[in-house]
Amino acid sequence: MTIRYGSHTINTQDVKSVEKVLRKSFLSQGPQVNQFENRLKEKFGARYCSVVSSGTAALHLSVMSLSLPKNSKVVTTPLTFVATSNSILMNGHKPELVDIDSSSYTIDLNKLEYKLKNDKKIKAVIAVDYAGNTCDWESLNFLKKKYKVKLLNDNCHAIGTKYKGSEKYACKFADIVTQSYHPVKAITTAEGGAIFTNNKKISEKVNLLKNHGINRNKTLLNKNGAWFYEIKNLGYNYRLSDIQCALGISQLKKLNSFILSRRKLAKIYDKEFMNVDKLEIPVARKNSYHSYHLYPLLIDFNKTKLNKKNFFLKMQSKGIYMQVHYLPIHYHEFYKKKFKFKKGDFPIAEDFYEKEVSIPIYPSLKKKEAHEVINRIIENL
Repeated sequence: MTIRYGSHTINTQDVKSVEKVLRKSFLSQGPQVNQFENRLKEKFGARYCSVVSSGTAALHLSVMSLSLPKNSKVVTTPLTFVATSNSILMNGHKPELVDIDSSSYTIDLNKLEYKLKNDKKIKAVIAVDYAGNTCDWESLNFLKKKYKVKLLNDNCHAIGTKYKGSEKYACKFADIVTQSYHPVKAITTAEGGAIFTNNKKISEKVNLLKNHGINRNKTLLNKNGAWFYEIKNLGYNYRLSDIQCALGISQLKKLNSFILSRRKLAKIYDKEFMNVDKLEIPVARKNSYHSYHLYPLLIDFNKTKLNKKNFFLKMQSKGIYMQVHYLPIHYHEFYKKKFKFKKGDFPIAEDFYEKEVSIPIYPSLKKKEAHEVINRIIENL
């Protein structure tokens, strides 16, 4: 038996959707792309949506599309995948980190406001809905307006999450929202992502940038010929294929059922772990419908039989594969050297990292497998 921390969930309908496109004329830049974008817009409440080749591409273009002043500072959290902070650097800006809140594991708003108040070079904030739990978006929106910064939602963990009863919350509060459709996310296109916004200019810039910067319109074609196009700015090949979009359309239909399955598994874990010494379970923010992209279990390894490394090895020997989300950004050698980060800079995120393990949770995980995970964890405490 092998139980992974995360897995895609594909059925025959997904396969048929992809096969149908394979037998048609367009594998890329065809009608499935627009159809997927329209379905996503409707689902998540955005005026504009552009699908791209990955969540990383979405972050890269989102920061770029804001046209921030050169060498701006952009704030994010140390508890995120490096793509979040890398997207800031890729655009020539400087990442600034703010520690997490100890209960929600999202950005600490008091520390964020202190930073915004004292550093006028900060022009944007990328807030992360960690593990499927939401940030306090009303308060973030208040800070956005008060300090005149741009607000981005790294929503890759929170596809299907609800804030104050709505799964359309992200586009309501942030200037730009990014999602990822990597295989372990709530829905998948194998690799892929999307950018949502209610700003037409941002959307137009994103669409230009994701397609090499190519401008092709009727005026140019009538004047120069049907083959003609022009490039005024550097762009990228960040398109998503029709094959992937067909899979995405099929997966999106099942999103609600996927999230329900994850929440049922989380309840099983909650029930078995909540009163166990040395363990701390994740808690959904008030007014948040947690989608449980991850189930981050905190273990006080100072009080257990095994240290974290040996605990992982022991679990693997039983066929249970877990993960850690994440090595804090400021622990990475590149960031330590470039920005002089050191241990102790963000103590809440650091303590979280020492304790956190992401245990298996995905729609096709069986209840008996979840109980196997529970039993193996408890026997090694």
